[in-house]
Amino acid sequence: MEIRQIRYFMEVAMREHVTEAADSLHVAQSSVSRQIFNLESELGVDLFIREGRRVKLTPIGKVFLERMKHAMNVIDDATREVEEYLDPEKGTIRIAFPISLAAHTLPTVIYAFRMHYPEAKFKLKQALYQDLIDGVVKGDFNLALIGPLPMDEKKIKRKILFTENIVALLPIHHPLANRSTIKLRELKDDPFCLLQNGTVFREIVINACAELGFSPHVAFEGDDIDALKGLVSAGLGVALMPEVTLVDNIPRSTVKIPLIEPNVTRSVGVITPKQRVLLPTEELFYNFVQEFFARLDHFKN
Repeated sequence: MEIRQIRYFMEVAMREHVTEAADSLHVAQSSVSRQIFNLESELGVDLFIREGRRVKLTPIGKVFLERMKHAMNVIDDATREVEEYLDPEKGTIRIAFPISLAAHTLPTVIYAFRMHYPEAKFKLKQALYQDLIDGVVKGDFNLALIGPLPMDEKKIKRKILFTENIVALLPIHHPLANRSTIKLRELKDDPFCLLQNGTVFREIVINACAELGFSPHVAFEGDDIDALKGLVSAGLGVALMPEVTLVDNIPRSTVKIPLIEPNVTRSVGVITPKQRVLLPTEELFYNFVQEFFARLDHFKN
């Protein structure tokens, strides 16, 4: 079994088309077909079901693909580790993040890091909360910024970077829009704009309301924080927001008001795998991130 065969197999599996895979790999279709045939012959199983020009993975082909993804991650990491051992300041950092940290937090820390290590490179991946955890566990990436920090996952290490406040976002003509602070119970009769079921931030909002003895009236749901901002901006309801998502970016026709009673917060941190070591450049960035936010916290206090 050759690495080339595995790469060809994975490309065909992803595209479900031999010709398209060959084009992407910049090789002849006959070469791809031959390598797939050789791989199947060596394994003694059919990895694909042929349907004209298209192909689909067989059940055992799907199992083999998942195993090969992990194997190639290990091989790629090993290659990078050798390269970065020679010069970690010029390596690549693969890091995943949620949309709530995309506009301000991650760009700010990357900019600061590049001021010290200008030749470092980044591969960034935005993902949903559970996908961030799964990606670190499975080896799709070794670092992920996340909020709140998951406390029950045993296969990851976690490091809190900062704790941020959750604030209320109100339409500018809301009766409470001129207040300097607001109690959450004062919004119990308002229509709420929330993220969809299954999202962690929605649970934070629901739980905060439940502690005060009410369930929010969910008038609108959005796929992401930006969608909620648009709904509030249109005057369709109120929303709770991580404060970091509103740094230098308060939507038109809205106001941001700090919450009191209760003071709702979420932890933001970085997660890494327990069963793998960080590559040299990733280790450099991991340590820098902790020092960066520790300094920010010191200046705030």
